[in-house]
Amino acid sequence: MIGSNKIDRTELLVLKNLTVWYERGKPVLDGFSMELAANEIVGLIGMNGAGKTTLIRTLSGLTGSFQIETALWQDQPFQFRDRSFKKDRYTVFAEDHSFQFFTFREYASYVARSYGTKLSGVDELVRGFRFEAYTDILLKELSTGNLKKAYLITAFALKPKLLLLDEPVNGLDFQSTEYLYEQINHYRQYGTVLFSSHILESICLTSDRVLVLEQGQITRQFAGQDLEAGNIREVLRE
Repeated sequence: MIGSNKIDRTELLVLKNLTVWYERGKPVLDGFSMELAANEIVGLIGMNGAGKTTLIRTLSGLTGSFQIETALWQDQPFQFRDRSFKKDRYTVFAEDHSFQFFTFREYASYVARSYGTKLSGVDELVRGFRFEAYTDILLKELSTGNLKKAYLITAFALKPKLLLLDEPVNGLDFQSTEYLYEQINHYRQYGTVLFSSHILESICLTSDRVLVLEQGQITRQFAGQDLEAGNIREVLRE
């Protein structure tokens, strides 16, 4: 494997031998292991069905059928549903239809109360994602793209130590996609981002490392000069 391009590496999250299934005997992740450093951007790529969303759902505490040998958060054993871990991470799902009778402003206030912190830079993020006209509209009435923006704005304003993004580009217009790339790149000063995407541009423009997920495990890793779309595309074609 190609090592990370970070010299001073402080491990934030360590997972060893994670197996996740929806149907017993048919694991989606099988012996999966991964390490994330503090303040890095990590892209996760793989073919449909490789387990990208399953991993993010598991880290979000939404998958009950799993086994794991080692799970460390900031060098301490933890469980995915531990309250302390939940307050350190936030997930933007590929599709999310919860809190549909909240407006964005109401949802953002709810998240701030739940995490026990204040959201910062909300107005700037609203302008950057061109979301000004939608802040007081019920989430259930928003288009797919604007609903994604509502959750992304909340995520970047919350600034958790671990930000999980599942296909964050899906549904966004060109200008919002460019702004998203900026926000991901700037996030190193706040924490770590793990995001899945099937768009190589988003991976290569933002990531310190790219992990290739195949058959339930990380099989390849790209970093530094090797982190190019052509190299990753060749792996996916094999």
